[in-house]
Amino acid sequence: MSGHSKWANIRVKKTAQDAKRGKVFTRHAKLIEIAARAGGGDPASNPSLRTAIDNAKADSVPNMNIDRAIKKGTGENKGEAMGEVVYAAMGPGGTAYLIECLTENKNRTLSNVKLLIGKNGGSFAESSSVLWMFARKGVVLGHRSSDIGVRADELELKLIDAGAEDISTENASIEVTTDAAHWTQVRDLLKTNGYEIESAGLKFVASQKVAVNDPAVAQKIASFMEAIEEDEDVSEVHTNAEVSAEVMVQVG
Repeated sequence: MSGHSKWANIRVKKTAQDAKRGKVFTRHAKLIEIAARAGGGDPASNPSLRTAIDNAKADSVPNMNIDRAIKKGTGENKGEAMGEVVYAAMGPGGTAYLIECLTENKNRTLSNVKLLIGKNGGSFAESSSVLWMFARKGVVLGHRSSDIGVRADELELKLIDAGAEDISTENASIEVTTDAAHWTQVRDLLKTNGYEIESAGLKFVASQKVAVNDPAVAQKIASFMEAIEEDEDVSEVHTNAEVSAEVMVQVG
């Protein structure tokens, strides 16, 4: 199966690895906090919290950070309540963007995101004008860690039976897309077949894509996304830009 692969589309390369790790840790802490506030601090009875913790551990978030985030979510540690918000933008080459944020101050975040969009050649948009170009899908990323499990062709059939809509592989890595209801089954199937899960959960996936065949435009898109992702409240940036493999090679 083919389609929107994490290897076929733009991926922003960061040079400040320490800063990136700090942002990743902060994002996971916010997601854990939100999950704990919504469903309680016990991962055994709160599937959303359990998933948030699993994803955090996959990115090597320290246990103390996880425990602190749970306590903040349950109210044991005081602080402003964290919330989720999604903004929209249009960018280089007529491409569309959904910008997911985790914040305790929506006014600050909105102001910062609008400024970044304008400074980097984009325009802020009403969410409704962009949301229709995306669908909420389950996305599971994994890396084969052992030879335990069925053959690749058998695994693909099992994944389809478990709800996979799209499967992309490269070397030992795999990305599986499902509808919103079946990503947990796919995650668990990969686990039992020798894969370490890098991330799993719901994401915005472009259903109306814009082909990008110009390296200059692709570079502008990469710079646009990178600038927005640098904001501390931005957790993920999704685009409907589909960059060809040949252009990706030229952009580097």
